[in-house]
Amino acid sequence: MSTKPVRVVRHPDAVVELRLDDPGRGNALDLPTAEALRDATAEVAADPGGAVLLRAAGATFCVGGDLRAFAGRGEETGAYVHAVATAAHAAVRALYELPVPVVTAVRGAAAGGGIGLALVGDIVLAAQSARFRLAYTAMGLTPDCGATWLLPRLVGPRLATDLVLTNRVLTGEDAERFGLVTRAVGDDEVDETAYRTAAELAGGAGEALRAAKRLLRDQGAGEGLSRHLDEEARLIAGLAGSGEAQARMTAFLTARVRRRAGSGPSLPNAPQSVS
Repeated sequence: MSTKPVRVVRHPDAVVELRLDDPGRGNALDLPTAEALRDATAEVAADPGGAVLLRAAGATFCVGGDLRAFAGRGEETGAYVHAVATAAHAAVRALYELPVPVVTAVRGAAAGGGIGLALVGDIVLAAQSARFRLAYTAMGLTPDCGATWLLPRLVGPRLATDLVLTNRVLTGEDAERFGLVTRAVGDDEVDETAYRTAAELAGGAGEALRAAKRLLRDQGAGEGLSRHLDEEARLIAGLAGSGEAQARMTAFLTARVRRRAGSGPSLPNAPQSVS
C-alpha cells in the first residue's frame, strides 16, 4: 500500500485522478504533504489526459493546514507557513491552468486551504452533508490557496466577506444554493457521480472542451490569480508567527485534546486545522 499523502492514478478511460490520500490526518497540509501535492499536480500537468478528477480518500476532503505543524515554532513559524503556502499555491496554479476539465468531489469537511483546492475545479460536486468553513480568522490568520480570489467571483463580494470574516459553515446543499459548487448530490453518490462526469468529459470532444475552457478563463484572470496567491502567502506567513495567532492555535489544539479526553464542551463543525 502506498504511503504517499497525495497520489496520481491514471485510469484507462483517460481520466487522471489526483487523490489526497492521508485520511488519518484529515488530508491536512503540513510541508511534506503540500510539497507532495505540488509535485503531483506538476506530474498531472505534464500529461493531464482527457479530464482530471480531484478527490480525497476517507471521510474528509481536506481540513487545511496542520495547526500542529504551525504552532510552537516561534520565529520560524512565518518561514514554515510561507513554505507550506508556496507549495500549496503551486498546486492551485497548476490545477487552475490545466487545459482539460477538472472535476472535484468534496465529501466531509473542506476547511482552510481545502476550500481553495475544492473550488479551483471547473465542476465541483459536493456531498449534501459536506461542510465548507474558511476558519482562518478564528486562528488569527488570513486565507490562502486562492480563497479570497475565488470566493468573490463565485458567490459575490457580500457573501464572500461573510464567509471569510465570520467563518460561517455551509453544507453541500448551502454551497449549491449560493453557487459555491456546481451541485450537491447524495453522500453515497458523490464519488461515483464525480468519476462518471470526469469520464464523460474525457471521452468528449477534447479540442472543443479545451477551447471552451480557454474562452471561459481569459488570460488576464489567470495572471490575476497568480499575483493574488503570492500576496496571500505573504500575509498568512506574516501573521502566523504573531503572538495572537500562536495563542489561538495553541488554545484550539488544547481544547481539542480535552474534548477527545471527554472533558469540556463539544464544538461541532470546528475545523481540525486551516492553511
